Amino acid sequence: MIFKICDKCKGTNVKTLVPKLKKLKPDADIEIGCQGFCGIGRTNSFVIVDHMPIIAENENDLIKSVSEYIQRDEAK
Repeated sequence: MIFKICDKCKGTNVKTLVPKLKKLKPDADIEIGCQGFCGIGRTNSFVIVDHMPIIAENENDLIKSVSEYIQRDEAK
């Protein structure tokens, strides 16, 4: 599993998001850099999980959505 996050967008705090993502999926790769979601990333938190963008109004909601995505993915 690959998590892609942006370190330039104002809606994402890399320092707090990375540890939470690592806790959800310790073996996942995390790529940090511009993801081309500048409009969305200005006001919302987002992470791209295996090419699927997950967007939320805040980091807590984002982590909840990512967790749900991981659970659905592992259930397949």
